[in-house]
Amino acid sequence: MLKVQCLAPRRLVAEWTPHLEAAFAEAGITASLGTDFAPETVDYVIYAPGKGAADLSDYTRTKAVLGLWAGVESIIANDTLTQPYARMVDTGLTEGMVEWVTGHVLRHHLGLDQHITRTAPDWTHAAPPLARSRKVAVLGLGELGAACARALSALNFGVTGWSRSPKSIPGVACFHGAAGLDEVLTSAEILVLLLPSTPDTENTLNARTLALMPEGAVILNPGRGALIDDDALLAALDAGHIGHATLDTFRIEPLPEDHPYWSHPRVTVTPHIASETRPETASRVVARNIRRVEAGEPLLNEVDKRRGY
Repeated sequence: MLKVQCLAPRRLVAEWTPHLEAAFAEAGITASLGTDFAPETVDYVIYAPGKGAADLSDYTRTKAVLGLWAGVESIIANDTLTQPYARMVDTGLTEGMVEWVTGHVLRHHLGLDQHITRTAPDWTHAAPPLARSRKVAVLGLGELGAACARALSALNFGVTGWSRSPKSIPGVACFHGAAGLDEVLTSAEILVLLLPSTPDTENTLNARTLALMPEGAVILNPGRGALIDDDALLAALDAGHIGHATLDTFRIEPLPEDHPYWSHPRVTVTPHIASETRPETASRVVARNIRRVEAGEPLLNEVDKRRGY
């Protein structure tokens, strides 16, 4: 019988255990789930970061560490991780992200805030443009970014996408490299950030790149907080060059109560809810990876530790 250790906060272990057990049974995996197995006896680790980094150095028999989140920066920085690591890629994650992104793109495209927050009569007759006249850009064309770009294209937005390496997505004008980034930003009326957090992507939006964007542009960040230079964004918002920022991820979470984002009139804060891992679907991804490794097949969604994603 395989031993599968859950290294996760207690509340998550309780929430995930019945779903994982059901997924193992469905996949024909005979395994025992636990939280206190001796590390040297563990075959697989299911990992969700809690407070502080887990020490994985004694998990000498472990064949793979299976993450429950899409983000990898906290675990990749863990020097005790010597085992293969698979990040979570799941239909529930993708669907949640697409719903958050398309919802907020439509909100800003249609100018809904002015009607929702109105406190006095105002019959100003100003219809928004059609989606085909609105330029939306997605930075990061991995699993989540590509899905969002396709969904926005299906809604008839003019979608451009950018990634570090060349990509091709039907209905999306794809760019790459430093020159490509600048070209995408110059036309981005609504910008969606879905890049991974790496040393190369930190502060992708800074004073220089923000200045390239059209006057009044909107920024959506459901990706990673480190993608934005916060001081530069606040300055661009104060100057009116950036019209609004809807932010779901931050360098420090929960976002400190005294952070200027909370009170800024041109910022919407959502509490890292854009793409939540759903145990009922993600447990099957974990089970599928264990079954693959046991069959001598490669892990799905294995992270390249050198690239950081």
